[in-house]
Amino acid sequence: MKALEIFVERIILSSRWILVAFYIGLVLALAVYAVSFGYKLLKIAAGVFVLDEAGMILAMLSLIDAALVASLIVMVMISGYENFVSRFDEVDEADSEVSFLGKLDSGSLKIKVASSIVAISSIHLLQVFLNADQYADGKIMWLTFMHLAFVASAVMLGFLEKLMSVTSKNDLKDKD
Repeated sequence: MKALEIFVERIILSSRWILVAFYIGLVLALAVYAVSFGYKLLKIAAGVFVLDEAGMILAMLSLIDAALVASLIVMVMISGYENFVSRFDEVDEADSEVSFLGKLDSGSLKIKVASSIVAISSIHLLQVFLNADQYADGKIMWLTFMHLAFVASAVMLGFLEKLMSVTSKNDLKDKD
């Protein structure tokens, strides 16, 4: 019976490598998104003398939005691989280029993802407000409520993470 238990545990632990397919897919999605970003940038550059100030601001906001989404993808790829599959070998070396690796646990990742979603939502909502005449009042209201829900979720995640860190520090003190 013990041999069966060890066999099942090894299968379960080895299954984490299936996640690599998802992370490679995210790398490919990031590459496709980079091409899309380049196309947007070329369109903006071609229209630099045609766009008015509001149009240029909206165009820049769309580029900032794209950069935030790309950063979110990278964050999820790196921290997900690091937390669930395997440690990066470069973290052990004294290489300052990758010093950020290994510093995102699942709790801080949730907060960073929530913060990124709030930032992306903020940019989208700003784009809507700058084009308010193209949207019905009801749609603007619902988009604002959705944004506030994202903000409230991010605040709650931050509060819960802070609470959990205080609780775990107290647990460590109690063991000593």
